Amino acid sequence: MSALLELQNAERVYGDGETQVRALDGVSLSINAGEFVAIVGQSGSGKSTLMNILGCLDKPTGGAYNIRGHNISDLDADDFAALRRDTFGFVFQRYNLLANATALENVEIPAIYAGVDREARELRAGELLAKLGVGDRSTHRPNELSGGQQQRVSIARALMNDAEVILADEPTGALDSSSSGDLLELLEELHAAGRTIILITHDTSVAARAKRIIEIKDGKIVSDTGAARTQEAREQYQKQQSAPTIIDQIGEAVKMAFRSLRANLFRTSLTMLGVIIGVSAVVAMLAIGEGSQKQVVASIETMGSNLLFVRPGAPGTRMRGSAIATLTTADAEAIAELDNVVAAVPVRSGRETLRAGALDYQTTVDGVSADWPLAQNWKMAEGTFFSAEDQIAYHAVVVLGATVANNLFPDGNAIGNYVFIGGAPFEIAGILAPKGATAWGQDMDDVVLVPITTGMMRLFGQNYLSSITIAVDDTKRIAETETSAHALVLSRHGTEDFQIRNTASLLESVEETQSTFAMLLGSIAAISLLVGGIGVMNIMLVNVSERTREIGVRMATGARRSDIMVQFNTEALVVGGLGGLIGLALGLAISLTLERFGMSISITPEPAILAFGSALAIGLIFGYLPARKAARLDPVIALASE
Repeated sequence: MSALLELQNAERVYGDGETQVRALDGVSLSINAGEFVAIVGQSGSGKSTLMNILGCLDKPTGGAYNIRGHNISDLDADDFAALRRDTFGFVFQRYNLLANATALENVEIPAIYAGVDREARELRAGELLAKLGVGDRSTHRPNELSGGQQQRVSIARALMNDAEVILADEPTGALDSSSSGDLLELLEELHAAGRTIILITHDTSVAARAKRIIEIKDGKIVSDTGAARTQEAREQYQKQQSAPTIIDQIGEAVKMAFRSLRANLFRTSLTMLGVIIGVSAVVAMLAIGEGSQKQVVASIETMGSNLLFVRPGAPGTRMRGSAIATLTTADAEAIAELDNVVAAVPVRSGRETLRAGALDYQTTVDGVSADWPLAQNWKMAEGTFFSAEDQIAYHAVVVLGATVANNLFPDGNAIGNYVFIGGAPFEIAGILAPKGATAWGQDMDDVVLVPITTGMMRLFGQNYLSSITIAVDDTKRIAETETSAHALVLSRHGTEDFQIRNTASLLESVEETQSTFAMLLGSIAAISLLVGGIGVMNIMLVNVSERTREIGVRMATGARRSDIMVQFNTEALVVGGLGGLIGLALGLAISLTLERFGMSISITPEPAILAFGSALAIGLIFGYLPARKAARLDPVIALASE
């Protein structure tokens, strides 16, 4: 039967040229199943390097290493992790227990990477601790255990996956004589049960407890008492092992992440603070920006961004207002029935002189329908606009623009008084809210409005219109509405004696304004979250640095590179996720507070989803490099880290 472990002319060389160190120099060694072997040598003799190669923590740079007759020198990192997980159990001089995990949780680690379900591994871990005499200490952390108890926990961890080979590296070095004796008795019991024990030590009295002693010096075996003629005395029980699923990996990683982050709560809180500030800033800024944007868009819409204008005269004809008689109020009434039309306002314009007392003022007088304020999105400063009943009854009422009212009634007492237009008295029903000048300098407040019916009867003397103003509901469908209005008027007139113009330039202004807001807020969000992301990366790099030994322990107990990647990425995601949730709550609180102080706020679900998704993405992206660094650590170097 072939040897369980076999080295053939194995070499391990570090460095190049003059700095080259030959830690192992042509070592050939066979260890059979069930042996109890002690490897002895002074410090620097190469015994630890030999153990690292035997335990698949390291690879020989020359020669071959066979396990059960199979050369494993060319296997990749994950294959080596599987061998460490299923074949070897490590007992270290410094115990290498995870400080923030209980004794039971430390023992469970190899089974986690073997895919054993929680109930089964907790049961086995408890049984092992009880068998080793520390069952009553299972809920205690390493700093609450004595050195002997910690070493027993590390032995239980080595046995968790029923390892065939136990590698003990100076296991008595940190123990008193009594605890050392107890530990060696445990190793003898494990050997008697059929396990292969490889004991690394510099103490000849400890080595004497083994059945076979191999002495190494300057990287070479100088003596070997010979392989004991033993036969494997145990039957392996059926392991409840399988490849861990990604869900199992993530579930355990989340649990370990919370445990790790809880160990450095203050630092974790400061790290999350960057994410919290970033997410809350995004939520609050988008809420403020959305509210401000709606205000700006509403302001722009008062200039007519949702309007179509029907003018008399065939296309190409220079429009002269009252000189072309093609549009009627019936056309306006028909257009008002179209889909997506809020109002169709007939307009008849003329220049008239107004008189109030001894003051005269010449301006434009427009005859319009009662829907004019709705179409123009224009509010009243004083009084009311005339009603549909005023329009039907031909009432002589008038609404003045702010400029006209200020010129005719400087004392401000206009409502209820009369003004003469073309010699006819009109009662002043209201004053329009001031709007100022247009982009091209026209005074929008220099206007007088009368009912269209009254104007045609008393002022204009003709029943055709200067234009029809169409207000649409959905500006995204304005082109469709324009086409429908064109077809309707064409069918009514039988000829194209009219023109329709839209407010495309104003709509473009609205879109440009929206784009500007989006870019501004996007930039703020990106900068805020970038700051949080840098904080996450920084803390994860610190974590990797501080927990290098822990990473080595996990690798020694069977963790693959993907397991380490998942764990550290999950920790970053947990930081991002928790920071994102707290940031969402804070951002909403800030937004609601500002709204109470009168600021225009618009809270929608999209910014919250975007901010939280960005926080998770920040955790994933900025946690990747630290996780990758952790996954690529050399197990031997990681275990040697202080």
